Amino acid sequence: MQINSRLDNNVLRDIVLVSLADGIVGISYGALAHTQGFDFWVPLVLSIFVLAGASEFLFIGVVAMGGSAIYAALAGLMVNARHIPFSMAVKDLPGKGLKSLLGFHILNDESVVFGLSQRTAEQNKLAFWACGLGILLVWPLGTMLGVYLGSFIVDIKMLGLDAMFPAIILALSLPALKNKLTRHAAIIGSIIALATTLFLPAGIPVLLSLLGVLFVIRKI
Repeated sequence: MQINSRLDNNVLRDIVLVSLADGIVGISYGALAHTQGFDFWVPLVLSIFVLAGASEFLFIGVVAMGGSAIYAALAGLMVNARHIPFSMAVKDLPGKGLKSLLGFHILNDESVVFGLSQRTAEQNKLAFWACGLGILLVWPLGTMLGVYLGSFIVDIKMLGLDAMFPAIILALSLPALKNKLTRHAAIIGSIIALATTLFLPAGIPVLLSLLGVLFVIRKI
């Protein structure tokens, strides 16, 4: 395959592992949606057309607690606002025209990480698409499996599957921390996120952690 000839085998392995990890988190999401009383088509539609785990978890959580679907959707959009700077960073990777619609749809934390970490522009594009399409395939499948398993698992949170996603992202980010400025920006962002987690809604601390980037800009 063309992708195999241009991407390092280790990169392909990492993309497969990350996609599988997302599928496992999707199992947690689907099972949680089922135990909260949602019909199977709700998490399925969200997993295909929203394709953003944090927003989807937030949506079903808000609705399950009695909030309106409109408020839940707005909260999800706020969480996904982090994709705005992401899209600027990878603006050349999704392509142009109709292709860009799919390209920006599969833009997520993981595809951005892979799309910015390769040695050449062509490899960045290939890695972005390989990871994004992999997650587009695996996330809905994991969600549907979770809906099925939710009929048998009483408390899905006891399995701790939702912890796999941040663990994978952390592992992928570790090599970048060898750079001093990047490391300092990450530390500042982490402190901001941890401090604001105490009193802000889920997702907002992650947005505010981007302020750590200002440290890098000021030093450049």
